[in-house]
Amino acid sequence: QVQLVESGGGLVLAGGSLRLSCAASGSTYTINVMGWYRQAPGKERELVATISRAGGTKYADSVKSRFTISRDTAKNTVYLQMNSLNPEDTAVYYCNAESPTRFGSTKYWGQGTQVTVSS
Repeated sequence: QVQLVESGGGLVLAGGSLRLSCAASGSTYTINVMGWYRQAPGKERELVATISRAGGTKYADSVKSRFTISRDTAKNTVYLQMNSLNPEDTAVYYCNAESPTRFGSTKYWGQGTQVTVSS
C-alpha cells in the first residue's frame, strides 16, 4: 500500500504562483509513476503532469511552459510548480501514484488540495 499526502494549495491571484507537494509513504519502492490530476466543478478529472521513476515527464497541453513537475527521490516527494496561474486552473488537485502489477497497475490517490485562482 502507498499513502499520499498533498499540501500547498490555496487562493492566489491570476498571474501568481503556487507549489504543490505530495509526500508518499508505505510501499514507495513499488511506485513507477507519480503525477498530478485536477478536477474542476462539473468536469471530469484530468491529467496535469506525470513523472516516471526514470525522470521522464509529461504535461497536459494547457499547462505546458507554465507548470513544472519535479521530485525528490530521497524524500519520496513530488512537486508541482505552477506559474502564470489563471482562473481556468481553479480545481481540486490530486496526487497520483501508480505501481505496476502482473495484470496492469494499482493507482493510489491523495485526498486532494484546493487551488483557487481569482481574477
